[in-house]
Amino acid sequence: MLSDRQKLILGIIIDDYIESAEPVGSRTISKRADVGYSPATIRNEMSDLEELGYLEQPHTSSGRVPSNKGYRYYVDHLMKIKPFQPTEMYQMKLILHEKIQEAEYAFQQVAMILSNLTSYTVIALGPEIYKANLKHLQLIPLNDQTAVAIIVTNTGYVENKTVALPPNLPVSEIEKFINMFNHKLSGVPLYQLKSKLYNELGQELSHYISRYEELIQMIEEVVSQESDSENRIFKSGAVNILNQPEFRDVSKVKTILELLDETPLLAKLFSQLPNGIQVKIGSENNMEAIQNCSLITASYTVNGESIGTIGILGPTRMEYGNVISVLNYLSKDLAGIFSRLYR
Repeated sequence: MLSDRQKLILGIIIDDYIESAEPVGSRTISKRADVGYSPATIRNEMSDLEELGYLEQPHTSSGRVPSNKGYRYYVDHLMKIKPFQPTEMYQMKLILHEKIQEAEYAFQQVAMILSNLTSYTVIALGPEIYKANLKHLQLIPLNDQTAVAIIVTNTGYVENKTVALPPNLPVSEIEKFINMFNHKLSGVPLYQLKSKLYNELGQELSHYISRYEELIQMIEEVVSQESDSENRIFKSGAVNILNQPEFRDVSKVKTILELLDETPLLAKLFSQLPNGIQVKIGSENNMEAIQNCSLITASYTVNGESIGTIGILGPTRMEYGNVISVLNYLSKDLAGIFSRLYR
């Protein structure tokens, strides 16, 4: 159990170190108007905090830096959530309150905004395709030979692909096919679409459409593409890692950048996260590549369904209060956006 004086000193050290990236000494702390303790008293408390594992002393300095345990105590007990600035709120609202028509686009925009606001690396895991159900299929003719097939899901995901129309097939036959497709398969999970396209729809189509096989083949490529898709992962600000003094070691940066290129590993990193905001500091991260980092994640749901996760990756010397403030603010806007998309 830390004393009030130890809490004060630990909080000051962490706040100063987050801002300066330089070890904090007792004389620096004693000069603050809100402290009122002598350098000797502060040094004693810093030594005790080091013994307890909350601080570390670099070999090259008489000052102290936070340990992972110190950061964890700070996040759980000392951190102050900083208010979101009006200019930042305006930028966020301007982009997110546009008429966003698909969830994936919203996550792309969020990743970009957050990397600019925080100067950290942002990873956004969009709606998982294996959890998405077909909402409807549209077919928009471009000319007599080609059309754009558009698949829309209940998660707001939209995919379009140009397809070749069967030659000399009446438009009325194509319209009949699309109507039957939507009537029969709306609500079916994407990963089941291909099998149901043949097993459930094919037999029924044979009674009403003479060249139904050609139409099924036309749609099969689009359906296969979606049922085999991996999770959509968007990244922004990967180079921000290079701007942090902790990552001047090229080998550390290399392993982090390699992880950011591995979509399956990132999907695993974000799997089975509870709802709300989670903070993992240093060795609390399971993957070795980011055990010198902190990862703050926020998972979002609409109507009880997971719609995605946003993660902010940075050094353990992260501005936790600012990041959590932004993610809290985002949760309100995203809930409104996705509620509208999922109607």
